[in-house]
Amino acid sequence: MAATTKLMSKNGASFDALLHDIRSCTLCAPNLPHAPRPVLAASVGARILIVGQAPGARVHASGVPWSDASGARLRTWLGVDDWTFYDDSKFAIVPMGFCFPGRGASGDLPPRPECASRWHRELLAHLRSVKLTLLIGQYAQRFGLGDAFGPTSTDTLVRWAEFEPHVLPLPHPSPRNIAWFKRNPWFEGEVLPTLRERVAAVLAGREL
Repeated sequence: MAATTKLMSKNGASFDALLHDIRSCTLCAPNLPHAPRPVLAASVGARILIVGQAPGARVHASGVPWSDASGARLRTWLGVDDWTFYDDSKFAIVPMGFCFPGRGASGDLPPRPECASRWHRELLAHLRSVKLTLLIGQYAQRFGLGDAFGPTSTDTLVRWAEFEPHVLPLPHPSPRNIAWFKRNPWFEGEVLPTLRERVAAVLAGREL
């Protein structure tokens, strides 16, 4: 992993201290079915920002972002290996909720809202080297696109080219979305080649 560059925040804390504070956060503990375990990865030199939803049960257990089947598919989409993906000088991984929210009747519960309101503005303000932002799933897209988010995530995804070249909305790579991928072959045919091209350009230091 690349060493995290020191950067002083407005309140005098270093970026390392900010990450420590986030990883120690217990703000939503009363609303979780388990002890908090915030999961994220970032450095001030990261060039690609991945904004996801929240860790799943396997990521909660490992403490490693995207260390599950969804993560394996995501790395295939990006065209990168594990070593590159987990190099925090290349990728910052910031979910909307830092802790596994627990399971609901039809899958994982939504990300807890406390994280974004408490931490995201300060955290993202440090990530000044980011050239490409990937918004994965509806919660990240609502956060990153604001009023440009459509009635549904699919409505937003079909307009993906409107947000180019520095922002790309993506569906969640969960195995639960296999039916969506089959119904929307344009995603694999149109979006994934562009995604891989953009990722390769940014990692190589080329302008988009």
